[in-house]
Amino acid sequence: MIIEADRTARHQLSQLLRRHGYGVVAVSRLDDAVDSTLAASPHLVLLDIDRPDWGGFQLCRRLRQRSKVPIIVLSDRDDEADQLMCLHLGADCCLVKSHRPSVLLAQIATLLSRAYETAAPNLVRCDDLVVDLARSRVSRGRRGVELTKNELRVMSLLAQRPGAIVSRQEIMEALWQTDTYVSDNTITVCVNRLRKKLSRIGAGQALQTRRGQGYSLDLRSDRSDAGPPAPASAINRSGPGQNGPPPTF
Repeated sequence: MIIEADRTARHQLSQLLRRHGYGVVAVSRLDDAVDSTLAASPHLVLLDIDRPDWGGFQLCRRLRQRSKVPIIVLSDRDDEADQLMCLHLGADCCLVKSHRPSVLLAQIATLLSRAYETAAPNLVRCDDLVVDLARSRVSRGRRGVELTKNELRVMSLLAQRPGAIVSRQEIMEALWQTDTYVSDNTITVCVNRLRKKLSRIGAGQALQTRRGQGYSLDLRSDRSDAGPPAPASAINRSGPGQNGPPPTF
């Protein structure tokens, strides 16, 4: 759920989230925003607090009183007092609107993972490719390979958004969550090793480099050597943003 008074900002946020696979509900009015939010039952709320009547702060408080939904507060002002106020009122995170979109997307992913971790799947399925998060393994048909911690994070990120371009910045932010030093070269080496491992199960060409943009996973480009289909028991349990309906904002 996006609660943003400015039409242009509301449109830009909606487009950004939709491009990254999220469902979006956007409203501008504060007077019925709490009821609208509860009715929509979103997985996360993006709340603009830049209102002359302090209405954004009050809405944050009212939302938290009636719901445990994660709340990210957005503001034009990089003001410590405003950020502390929002946190005291129940916001989970405060971001300045001038931050890069990748920072917002990373924070959204972190909050969704934290809030809905009990629904997280052990398996991420992308067409006939299955990523086993618990065993750090990817398989296609009857063939599978073991993945390192970094390879698993990259593979999971790509498999959750099949066909979409995942930027190097997003991959770097995902790898920052590990205890490994991450550089631009780290990403290149990790992706190259992952592609070689995917080649061993007939999916090497599916991991595509998008020059100047990032990487994507498109299994339509690599069908020739998949082997027999995976057993039906490999179907994953869906959680928010994972192979079921996308998280709603």
